[in-house]
Amino acid sequence: MVYSFYNSNDFSSPGYDVSRLISPSLHDYGASYGVLEPSHALILESEKIEQVNNGSEDARVGKNYENSDAKALAALKNHSEAERRRRERINGHLATLRGLVSSTDKMDKATILAKVVSQVKELQRNAMEASKGLLIPTDFDEVEVEPYEDHRSMSYKASICCDYRPEILFDLRHTLDALELQLVRAETSTLEGRMKNVFVYRCCKGKGDNNNTGACQALARNVQKALSRVIDKASNALEYSLRASLPCKRRRICLLEN
Repeated sequence: MVYSFYNSNDFSSPGYDVSRLISPSLHDYGASYGVLEPSHALILESEKIEQVNNGSEDARVGKNYENSDAKALAALKNHSEAERRRRERINGHLATLRGLVSSTDKMDKATILAKVVSQVKELQRNAMEASKGLLIPTDFDEVEVEPYEDHRSMSYKASICCDYRPEILFDLRHTLDALELQLVRAETSTLEGRMKNVFVYRCCKGKGDNNNTGACQALARNVQKALSRVIDKASNALEYSLRASLPCKRRRICLLEN
C-alpha cells in the first residue's frame, strides 16, 4: 500500500500537476511505453522531413557534379582531337616543304621554313629578271611614264596595263591624238584577259636645255593623267556592265476587269 501526503498550499498553487499526487509514476508513463507528447512528435517529424530534403538535395548536387564532369571530359576530348588533327596537318605541310628543298634531313621546322622562304624569293627575282625584256601584263592596273634612253633626243616611255576591252584601244588612240605626241614605237600584248600597251614618244630634240627639260616633264605628267583617265573610264564601264547584267525583278501589274 502506498500512502501519499500532500500539502494543501501546494495543491492550490497554479500549475501544480495533479497526476503527480495520484501516482508519481504516471507522469513518465507514456515516455516509458513509447507514447510521446504531441510537441515531441511534431519535432521528430520535422527532423525526418528535413533529413529527406537534405538527402534529395545532396543527390541533386551529386548529379549536377556528374553532368559537369561529363561535359568537361567531352570538351577535353574534343580539344585533344582538334589538336591531333592540327598537328597532322602541320606535319603534312612540312613534309611537302621538305620535298621542295634539298638537305632537310637534320633541319628543324624553323630552318626548313626559312630556307623555303629564301628559295621562293630567289625564284621571284629570277622570274622578274627573265621577264624584263618581255611585254607581260600584270595582275593590277597601272600607268607608268619614265624617261627613255635615246642618244639623239629626249624621249619618254609610257605604259598602261588594265583589263582588255575593245573600246580601250579607241580611247587610247583618241587620247594620244589629243596630246599630239610624236610616237617612235608602240607595242601591245594580251594575256588571260589582261592587256599592256607600251609606247615611246619623242619629247624634244637635243638635251641639256632646261626649258626643254621642264616642258618634257610637264608633258610626261599630262600623259600620265590622260592614261589614268582611260583606266578609270574603263573601270567605270566594266562596273556599269556588271550591274546591268544582274537580273532585275520586273514589276507585276495585275489587271482586274470590273
